[in-house]
Amino acid sequence: MEKIELTVLRNFLINDQYSRKVLPFVKDEYFELRTEKIIFQEIYKFITQYNKMPTKEILDIEVDNRDDLSGDEFSEVKTIITNFSDEPVNEEWLEKTTEKWCRDRAIYIALMESVLIADNKDKNKNRDSIPSILSDALAVSFDNHVGHDYIEDYEERFISYHEKKTKIPFDLDFFNKITKGGLPNKTLNIALAGTGVGKSLFMCHMASANLLDGYNVLYITLEMAEEKIAERIDANLLNTNIKEIVELPKQIFDTKVNNLVKKTKGKLIIKEYPTAGAHSGHFKSLLNELALKKSFRPDIIFIDYLNICASSRYKAGSNVNSYSYIKAIAEELRGLAVEANVPIVSATQTTRSGYSSSDVDLTDTSESFGLPATADLMFALISTEELEGLNQIMVKQLKNRYNDPTIYKRFIVGIDRGKMRLYDCEQSAQEDIVDTTYNAQEPYKLDNDESKYSKKFSSLKF
Repeated sequence: MEKIELTVLRNFLINDQYSRKVLPFVKDEYFELRTEKIIFQEIYKFITQYNKMPTKEILDIEVDNRDDLSGDEFSEVKTIITNFSDEPVNEEWLEKTTEKWCRDRAIYIALMESVLIADNKDKNKNRDSIPSILSDALAVSFDNHVGHDYIEDYEERFISYHEKKTKIPFDLDFFNKITKGGLPNKTLNIALAGTGVGKSLFMCHMASANLLDGYNVLYITLEMAEEKIAERIDANLLNTNIKEIVELPKQIFDTKVNNLVKKTKGKLIIKEYPTAGAHSGHFKSLLNELALKKSFRPDIIFIDYLNICASSRYKAGSNVNSYSYIKAIAEELRGLAVEANVPIVSATQTTRSGYSSSDVDLTDTSESFGLPATADLMFALISTEELEGLNQIMVKQLKNRYNDPTIYKRFIVGIDRGKMRLYDCEQSAQEDIVDTTYNAQEPYKLDNDESKYSKKFSSLKF
């Protein structure tokens, strides 16, 4: 019976459709024998140069021109080429078998490489790279999608216009309205606020709501300890003032958590990194590690917060201005969102003048205007003495790729700092907000001035 390696090689000579689909995913290192590897190299070189399959005669000539073969290798390569038959093979079987062979070889090579790293025999890589190496090997597949053909793929485009997109919804009505139902995957979403206004509170509230809705949530913190973030989420989800969390008896705490577990199928992982000590590469490794160790894949990622991340492109202390550095971080995080196919939510600080302003704008973004240029959604959280006295916070849209940012440009949400929670306000709170467009056909409804989020918690028996 013919070896799969030889079947793959000879079909590169006789099956054009197979060659174009499979060749980009096959590597010469997948071939164990050097003679087979040499034949693959010559086939690959010819196809990439001339965009045609070589014949056996062309292979013979190319092999003759090589000066790196021993006598035995030369004879064996010639024999293999001569014995190639033109017998066709079932194409579906061939593609599936080739894909399995590529994956098996990739995993084997990854395991061997991991052993060398574990034994400290690879000076260029450390043990932290092992999960990523294994994950890449397991992910080997034949994906021949190279872009959307505007003419040929028009039917797929029409279907996409009418299918329901996967989004992570908010539990706050106005946020759902401005995003048309929630945050799409592969996006970067930024909250802009001054110190103490509520950046972390917003993200903790949203993470809590997503968990309650059954989503898997990853919360990465570079500012506060894991336990502090968990304490804020406890206050939110357990419906308890944050000052009283530490005073809860163990039995009551257990009861509250167990009742919460019954209400959600989602998971929440909180991971702490040192300030400015982690970048998108570390976050990608974390995703691979969580997938391998916990079978956990997040539906949404929170990063608290963007400005204190590191950049994978620029080394710490390098001579680079803040505009380029923060823009690089934003681009790297958005790239991570695309690669992981999730929305990423983060935050940034206002400038000193923006901190005291009651009408924050994009120009009040601290350190880099490159950040709003990269973000898909950016909004300001604004607090004044008057709003604070009413337990409210103003939200102002700054940039919105999902909807017209002039619709509901400003709106009010309620804030309960004790329970680290946001909630919908009654309609009267919105009426005096300028630059806010209301849809008369879509009234903003609340029953007994009670928010949906409060109703959701009222269903939990504590």
